[in-house]
Amino acid sequence: MMGVRCSFVLVLVAGLAGCSETTGPPALSPPDPAPMRTGSATDEQACELAVTRQTNNGDVVTLSSDFSQANTEVIVGVGPDRARWRCLVSSGEVAEVMSLTDEGAL
Repeated sequence: MMGVRCSFVLVLVAGLAGCSETTGPPALSPPDPAPMRTGSATDEQACELAVTRQTNNGDVVTLSSDFSQANTEVIVGVGPDRARWRCLVSSGEVAEVMSLTDEGAL
């Protein structure tokens, strides 16, 4: 009988050895880095207005802006899904507006 009891204890201990318990909250992912915003507020607003006019959608937000001597590149998001659009702007004058959405995949 002693052999059966020892075998049972060994099986029980071996089964518990594979268990683990976690305590505390799960690890959180680090936050997304802040978007790059080196363009001027004037250039960002000019792009937002140009994209609003082209898309006829007033839900436009600047996602990033990258200043350059030639033109500042401004990336905006449109609508609830934040479809990406790009503007090239200099001193509040928009030189180009372009959708970055792959419309062929829609």
